[in-house]
Amino acid sequence: MWIDTHCHLDAGEFDPDREQVANAAEAAGVRGIVVPAVAAWNFDTVRALAQRDARCVYALGIHPLCSPGAGQPELDTLRRQVAASMGDPRFVGIGEIGLDFFVAGLDADHQTWLYVEQLKIAREFDLSVLLHVRKSQDQVGAQLRKLGVKRGIAHAFNGSHEQARRFVEQGLKLGFGGNVTFSRARQIRRLATELPLEALVLETDAPDIAPAWLSDDQFGEQHKARNTPAEVAGVARVMAELRGIDALTLAQATWRNAVAALPRLAAFADTMAPPLAGGHTTSTPS
Repeated sequence: MWIDTHCHLDAGEFDPDREQVANAAEAAGVRGIVVPAVAAWNFDTVRALAQRDARCVYALGIHPLCSPGAGQPELDTLRRQVAASMGDPRFVGIGEIGLDFFVAGLDADHQTWLYVEQLKIAREFDLSVLLHVRKSQDQVGAQLRKLGVKRGIAHAFNGSHEQARRFVEQGLKLGFGGNVTFSRARQIRRLATELPLEALVLETDAPDIAPAWLSDDQFGEQHKARNTPAEVAGVARVMAELRGIDALTLAQATWRNAVAALPRLAAFADTMAPPLAGGHTTSTPS
């Protein structure tokens, strides 16, 4: 009944047991997994993963941490592969792209150029974006508004209420994952509680951002435990408790929100969407 809107299931951490990890997620009620690329070298990898595992869909993009060495040839590769993927129902958008002003040593101007050029590709093909917004919410949002990109997800959102409002007004959804499970993450938990339900989607960012039960909640530390897509069910439990709603209400809402953010997901309603009363799947937005 859940969809993990951001999971790097192609990562090397899953090489020993990738299928078992996906099976465990399905057993936990996770019916869909969105797998974003991070660089041109893994475009084929995420596509092949989604095409052999019916639970997965994929996005193509160049992550800001992979921006060193990524230039016009990589952008040309991205555009060609996007064009070639438009007929693939498992292709859902451009990502993971964005800006990272937390990690030292990255060229801010080069990151911004690469991000803007990828937004132009998203706009050209009318595609959604999966956004990396680490210490860069204002700058990422400003370029979205400038280029008129109005669908997608601000992944692992950790900004202010005002920054959240601006993303939502632009038409984006906000991704919440393991961070919301820490009792000391007061700002994130406040956002998860107070923002409109229609603004929220669930994610893991597996193998990263492990939830509190795999870490040390007492000190708010995320240890190097491997996160997995199955943990989105636990994130959902925490989110439902924070908001005082039942699991099915949250599942139906976050499914609708995921489809609003990534409309190409609508093709998978029969296999991913949570059931309505009577056993039918949820309707998708028009």
